[in-house]
Amino acid sequence: MNSMKKFWLIGLVALALPATAAALTSSDYKNASKYCKAVRADVGTTTFRATYGTNKHKSNAFGKCVSGQARVEHANHSNAVSDCRDERAEDTAAFNEKYGTGRNGSNALGKCVSQKSKAASDDQEEATVKAAKACRTERSEDAAAFKAKYGTNRNKSNAFGKCVSKKAKELSEQTEA
Repeated sequence: MNSMKKFWLIGLVALALPATAAALTSSDYKNASKYCKAVRADVGTTTFRATYGTNKHKSNAFGKCVSGQARVEHANHSNAVSDCRDERAEDTAAFNEKYGTGRNGSNALGKCVSQKSKAASDDQEEATVKAAKACRTERSEDAAAFKAKYGTNRNKSNAFGKCVSKKAKELSEQTEA
């Protein structure tokens, strides 16, 4: 890559970071990074790069994974807060007894949010890993048919990521039902 392209790439990344950082907390980045490391270790570097990488050599896979997962973690947390507040509104005493561990259940909301957001993240991670493994198996059986079935760009090089996305969504919907 020539120096001018590097300059523009670094400039674009620098512009994008403040907008992303404003919407997410630092704990989201830490959890997202741990998630991406776990996925990469579980499915292997090649499969991980094929799933998340978007540039020619798929070398941006980890960053793409972390930024996408940070948004997911943020959404999981927001949904958990909403669900827990709704549950608490139905019966505060029962809610405090179920989730609270401190004196008079004063920490119940925080415990509820932690449990629900972690459960949602764990389910999504499991679905993604299972999907990546299934796609890797399918691709190994017939690579050309795999690219034709899932690829959507000009040279069908995005087939693996599209496959994982589709299968993970299907797996998530099955566990919700």
